[in-house]
Amino acid sequence: MTGHEARVATLTFPALGTSATLLTADHRTLRDAHAVLVHELAAIDETCSRFRPDSELSRINAAAGTRVMVSELFAQALTTALRAAEITDGAVDPTVGRAVIDAGYDRTFAAVRPESATPLPVAKPAAGWHRVSWDPHNRLLQLPAGTALDFGATAKALAADRAAERAAWATGGGVLVNLGGDVATAGTAPNGGWTVAVGDDHARPGPGPVVTVTSGALATSGTSVRTWRRASQTVHHIIDPATGRSTPPHWRTVTVAAASCVDANTASTAAIVLGPSAVEWLTGTGLPARLVHIDGTVVELGGWPAAASPAGGDR
Repeated sequence: MTGHEARVATLTFPALGTSATLLTADHRTLRDAHAVLVHELAAIDETCSRFRPDSELSRINAAAGTRVMVSELFAQALTTALRAAEITDGAVDPTVGRAVIDAGYDRTFAAVRPESATPLPVAKPAAGWHRVSWDPHNRLLQLPAGTALDFGATAKALAADRAAERAAWATGGGVLVNLGGDVATAGTAPNGGWTVAVGDDHARPGPGPVVTVTSGALATSGTSVRTWRRASQTVHHIIDPATGRSTPPHWRTVTVAAASCVDANTASTAAIVLGPSAVEWLTGTGLPARLVHIDGTVVELGGWPAAASPAGGDR
């Protein structure tokens, strides 16, 4: 191979409270693709972060009960989150913000206290996405008083989709973006496709399957990594909107493939919330999926491919 021939390049760095990994099918496009990704990550953080008091989301949550105009990016993030709620019949609901905060996830996960003697407050169901007053034409939003939005199930996936699409357009080459297990691709994949490891934790490689992706997206949701304890009770970051509590343990991880990362992560998060009924629901979507029970039993649906070889985890 000469120095002028294309080869896959990769770059990993911290972002959005997790890690961002960028792959380009041609090493010569990595710098330009990285610039696009950094721009998109900054935009989504400034717009959708719950952990920044100066973010647009924080300002809008503080204004709950009054009508406000939102930016174009916030409008896209909100529309995406409300669509996720609609297609999952409320299993994924952006109005779980107060419940997430009450559970102790009121700061970046790295700063969450792993053990606290403070008991959980009395749980309350989420306000409900149907109660959000949203005028997309004029970008006018009014939340019910006391309601807080959380885009945890969709914003990172949206950032992956946006970054991959824009980086591929800007460079004219194939791109893969992995944001903490939310994987989006765009452009022409390298020969043989992109290889993606699937597992419990993207940051700590362990035994698990590897799949090949030539287009579309992949997302993994799980309950075994982002956990902490409140008054001897283990909680995690995926909240059941119907109860306002962390979902009961049933699936350790769920990985879904779809045309977009938003759709993949919406489905994987909904499956965690749905618990035992997730298999029937996912079967109805027709999406390829891999579900790992808390006892390690694996269920594969929708033509999920056989693993290529043991490899590291994805999330």
